[in-house]
Amino acid sequence: MFAYLEVIPLLTVFFAAVLLLVFMTPFARQLGLVDHPSGRKTHTGVVPLTGGVAIFGAVFSASVMTDAWFKNGSWFFTASFFIVLLGMLDDKFDLSAKGRLICQFCVASIMAWAAQNYITSVGNILGTGAIELEFMGYFFTLVCVVGVINAFNMIDGIDGLAGGISLIVLLAVVFLLLISGKGQEIMAPMMIVAALVPFLAFNLSLKGFKGNKIYMGDSGSMFVGLTIVWLMVDFTQGSDPAMRPITAVWIIGLPLMDMAGIMYRRARKKQSVLRPDRQHLHFIFMRAGLSPRRALSMILMLGVLYAAVGILGELYEVPEYVMFWSFIALLVVYSAILQNIWTILRYIRKRKHV
Repeated sequence: MFAYLEVIPLLTVFFAAVLLLVFMTPFARQLGLVDHPSGRKTHTGVVPLTGGVAIFGAVFSASVMTDAWFKNGSWFFTASFFIVLLGMLDDKFDLSAKGRLICQFCVASIMAWAAQNYITSVGNILGTGAIELEFMGYFFTLVCVVGVINAFNMIDGIDGLAGGISLIVLLAVVFLLLISGKGQEIMAPMMIVAALVPFLAFNLSLKGFKGNKIYMGDSGSMFVGLTIVWLMVDFTQGSDPAMRPITAVWIIGLPLMDMAGIMYRRARKKQSVLRPDRQHLHFIFMRAGLSPRRALSMILMLGVLYAAVGILGELYEVPEYVMFWSFIALLVVYSAILQNIWTILRYIRKRKHV
């Protein structure tokens, strides 16, 4: 691994992120990028929402200064700029769900059409041979990109969660690149990792980083979502991919299932599927009596478990259709549990008092 790491770009990203996280905080209030406690938000005081802007700024500036560019770097940063801008506007003005979706599809089109980074095959997920998408791959990619962006946006509910899940996913990708003989590709995910580490230190108020609380905001969660799906598509397609498409699905499985389960629950209640509520996984853990930090630890452990299943399936060449139907079965179970979670929690509490 160390043979492929470029120290200067990683250090540049890290320190650029630290500087931007610190120096952008005083301007957050002036820009209107702050989060006030209300409704579902139970934090204390006003918290800046400039974490995502700092992460993007650090990765972009370090890439320019050190020439450690992503594949299709110009298109990647173009798409990223627009998704970060969209996130900032959403943080400030609370955009409508429909307007946000339209903009996300426009950003996804940059990736699929301009950068030509799109899904051409989903592999042998049905056991009948590899499914080639051909021209429909462009449209399928748009749906996948918007889905992943929103999955990471939705899971960003407690300190450290979106950043922690992103770290797990990116490090899993790095591991798979190394074992597949594509270690020269690890700098792209590692650049994001280097920017996320200082953000998490501030976000979680770790020792030495207290007093400068900051949130990712929609700009950050959507940026990491876009980055992850960009890398996943890049590394699962082509004649010599680093991993199979179903492996990528498992690695980001927890955010996907959380989003799918919540959207299904809302649809059954005839509510808007993008309407925010308190039914996400982190809220459920806290309603069950866990502190935010304990809930964070439990969810991150689940994220590691999902990623581990994907990695083991890739290592042991488990048939793609087995991996696919296992994922679908787990999704059905997850959704069923979610539909009845409050009944289940009441039963557990009742049993505790017996």
